[in-house]
Amino acid sequence: FYERDEVVLVLVTYALFLVLEDATKLIWGVNPYYAYEPYVLFGNVSLFGLSYVGYDLMLIVVAVLVGVLLWLALNRTTSGKLVLAVIHDRDMSSALGINVTRIFVVAFTIGVFLAAAGGAVTAPKISVQPGLAVTVVLLSFAVVVIGGLGSIGGAAVASLIVGIARSLAIHTAPWAELFIVYMVMALMLAIRPQGLFGTEGLRKI
Repeated sequence: FYERDEVVLVLVTYALFLVLEDATKLIWGVNPYYAYEPYVLFGNVSLFGLSYVGYDLMLIVVAVLVGVLLWLALNRTTSGKLVLAVIHDRDMSSALGINVTRIFVVAFTIGVFLAAAGGAVTAPKISVQPGLAVTVVLLSFAVVVIGGLGSIGGAAVASLIVGIARSLAIHTAPWAELFIVYMVMALMLAIRPQGLFGTEGLRKI
């Protein structure tokens, strides 16, 4: 499907994701698992007279560290620039002698590793059970759309927007917790379809 339109890739990926989600429920059931140990390990931290959960603070540090390292890897290394070149123009990269298939495999592998790492560090915050990933994937999709495809900085800003919007909804209108995320995404698509930090690109017809 690499040669197909990006929209087709998203739809096929999401369809396969739903199939695998139901398969995990059939095999392992739907009983949740509570991974509370990391919260006990990190305890609480007091800052400026306020008490914060130590594990949540650690997540912020990890997120910033991973984001900075990923940005440096893409923009300050030869391998990262090869990835960007393949993303922007696959045919030209192939004509220049770049092994496009290998670049795709490496980039996909790193993406899978980061997704697994994200799920692992997020697990203690919520009960883990088959089917949980649907909500996480949809929120991640909203963050990417709002921030702009291919923009790490945009994803960081968009994640803050989504987090603040959800927190405000929980305090003012709990029933609109997830709806508010999609409303923000819809407004962004209507005002700036390429996202906050995305760039407009030519579409091949």
